[in-house]
Amino acid sequence: MEKKVDERDANFAPGVSVVLPILNEERFLADAISAILAQKYAGKLEVILALGPSRDKTDEIARELAAKDARVVLVASPTGRTAAGLNLAIAKAQYSIICRIDGHAQISDTYIAQAVATMRATGAVNVGGVMAAEGQNSFERAVATAMRSPLGVGGARFHVGGKAGPADTVYLGVFDRAAFQAAGGYDERFTRAQDWELNFRLRQAGGVIWFDPALVVTYRPRPNFKTLAKQYFEYGRWRRAVIRSHKGTVNYRYLAPPIAVVISTLSLIAGLVVNPIGFIPVALYVVGNISGSLVIGKSWSERIRLPAVLATMHFSWGIGFLTSPKKLVE
Repeated sequence: MEKKVDERDANFAPGVSVVLPILNEERFLADAISAILAQKYAGKLEVILALGPSRDKTDEIARELAAKDARVVLVASPTGRTAAGLNLAIAKAQYSIICRIDGHAQISDTYIAQAVATMRATGAVNVGGVMAAEGQNSFERAVATAMRSPLGVGGARFHVGGKAGPADTVYLGVFDRAAFQAAGGYDERFTRAQDWELNFRLRQAGGVIWFDPALVVTYRPRPNFKTLAKQYFEYGRWRRAVIRSHKGTVNYRYLAPPIAVVISTLSLIAGLVVNPIGFIPVALYVVGNISGSLVIGKSWSERIRLPAVLATMHFSWGIGFLTSPKKLVE
């Protein structure tokens, strides 16, 4: 007679379903999946890829990965949107713990074991850690430095690190599936900021979101100014949408970029039209940007690129926030 498993047993390792929304990830997908399959975890593991309509060789790589390992499962995600893909993957999942990873991210071989242990120790419904940006060329390394600095992204712990404890949100996350389903899953109206929005609903339902700095995920930054600007424009746009949907969730960090855009624009107009003294505010921003770049840059290559990288992040986010249409989420 088969012995019944007691999930309350401290030695029991629950099954984990790792879900990834995938779109145009040919550069990093194989490495991301390899890192997941190499986990030092005693429980059962499956990896579900929600495949959007990629324009590169992503689907071909995904099929090869699935053919090599039966734990890799493929699910079609017709829209290619992150929230929709994640919901489709989770609907296919068979285990009680959901681990959300991106196709351009890489986890350590103890990531899942550490996350499950932290969930048990804290009673959290979602556990996540540090978004450790790492670039592979000079531009990406400069972006990575900006993303891991308060100068680039504010003081969020999942960017810059910090002490373990309850948090508003975490990067990616390892979820209790029952709590996830009770909250209604990802809101598919949100193209961006869907993680923050879900974590807000989990907290509203009484759940704890826990930041654990031992959970480090390697993140690959955007490779050029165009894609970086688009990314941060969308971040700002959708952060405003979250604030509209959930009143009272605004944070001073979210207001800094749009305020910088407004002040800099007014400063330029005043300096050009009224009096050159009007240039002082925008000049102070430029000086502060360059000075900060000299401090946080790890090499002269980074220090040269960082002022433009930081300005791109700040102003793209701010413009996205200011121009976010009310009809974005209906």
